[in-house]
Amino acid sequence: MEDTDISRYEDIISLPHHVSASRPNMPIPDRAAQFAPFAALSGHDAAVKETARLTQERRELDEGIREILDEKLRMVQEMLHEDQPQITVTYFCPDERKAGGAYVTVSGQVRKIDLYGHSLIMGDGRQIPIEEIYDIEL
Repeated sequence: MEDTDISRYEDIISLPHHVSASRPNMPIPDRAAQFAPFAALSGHDAAVKETARLTQERRELDEGIREILDEKLRMVQEMLHEDQPQITVTYFCPDERKAGGAYVTVSGQVRKIDLYGHSLIMGDGRQIPIEEIYDIEL
């Protein structure tokens, strides 16, 4: 006789399905959840997504561009004596989790230039480090 022979189960095969008198039936979503795969690698998906997230490398500025930016910052400083000038700034924002970052462009009014803290303070309170500025449009 083979192990797969159903004749071994003839005595119980025609019995009705057992229903517990003391416990309610488990809802179908809960029954399905007990067979879900075990998450042995919890956090793995997040780590893969983080690794796949693209960042940009910081571009080095040559001396000519640095001089132009310094001149534009001086012009903004002079305009601050009259009112809050409207400018567009492109700057590098380093990524907190991995190497690289992203270039961000913002437009708005300049509240002040903090020479002590080396930052450009915009009207909305955003502080842009001067050494991260890539371009200024007046």
